[in-house]
Amino acid sequence: MAALLLNAMVQAPQTQEGNFDPAALPELDIKWHGVVLKTTLFSRAIHDRSMRESLFLGIDGGGTKCRARLRDAQGQLLGEGTGGPSNIRLDPELVWNSILTACRETLDQAGLQETDLKRIQAGMGAAGAGQASAVEWLLSRQHPFASFAIDTDAHTAWLGAFGGGDGAILIVGTGSCGYGSVGGKRHYVGGWGFEISDEGSGASIGREALRRVIWAYDGRIPSTPLSNLILAEFGNDPERLVDWVGKARPSDYAGYAPLVLKHALQRDPLGLELIRGAAAEMALIATRLLDLGAPALCIFGGLSDPLRPWLPPPLQQVIVPPSADALDGAILLARATDHGGANGRASA
Repeated sequence: MAALLLNAMVQAPQTQEGNFDPAALPELDIKWHGVVLKTTLFSRAIHDRSMRESLFLGIDGGGTKCRARLRDAQGQLLGEGTGGPSNIRLDPELVWNSILTACRETLDQAGLQETDLKRIQAGMGAAGAGQASAVEWLLSRQHPFASFAIDTDAHTAWLGAFGGGDGAILIVGTGSCGYGSVGGKRHYVGGWGFEISDEGSGASIGREALRRVIWAYDGRIPSTPLSNLILAEFGNDPERLVDWVGKARPSDYAGYAPLVLKHALQRDPLGLELIRGAAAEMALIATRLLDLGAPALCIFGGLSDPLRPWLPPPLQQVIVPPSADALDGAILLARATDHGGANGRASA
């Protein structure tokens, strides 16, 4: 029986690399304990071939959560997953834990094991990747993938939105960043970090809300239902608020953005001021990108849809739907690496 199986493999047509082609195995009519051996041989050969095929993983790393998506070489969706905060300016151990949590959930959906990571070409668009020191910090730990390319979350969002063509994107979530590419030249606007930038973002909205709560407590501005509600969360004690601020991360501040939006829609004076201000800051970023020559604009992020109605009408007219999202943009980054293309800002 073994001789017959070996003979069948020898007779099968071979690929250019000299390997037998399992799809062209000759028909065998041998049975062993009731099992058709040609089926067993065929299925094992197909399994072995599939195990050699590259898989492509896109990772979208944000300040609040990390998302991952896995596709095969033909583009078929295999699985998706989520993890925790993954702005790479955070602790690298925390970021890698978030990435691997998202990867494990993705592998589980795809019916794969963690050992399969070594045959995955990964691309990551990461918040904070505009800072070279943050990228080096992240890459100081060895990754588990066959290859790993990293660029800014803005770049991968643009890749997904325009497929590498001219255009601009505006990301508004926990943080914010504008990015465009015109004639092959990159343009970044904003995105310099929560401490000095990220205008119009959820973190910025939350920070400004807390600042004005203190103003209202001091009597510098009138109190509103929104300011009263926020201060009540701290027992009407501004010292407790200051203690909280000392430990808070951008995602903690961003947690107040939905509350501010809700009160703005209820015409709360403070809520209206904050949301109008955030929209105006978004508009400044978007206008700069258009002035640089971008023909169209896509907006991404958890606050993009809620804040879009507050943008000026001229900007509304140039907003277009993206061709694909940031996760598929990260997969395009991974594919470019697999084919010897650019590795983005950093790769390993």
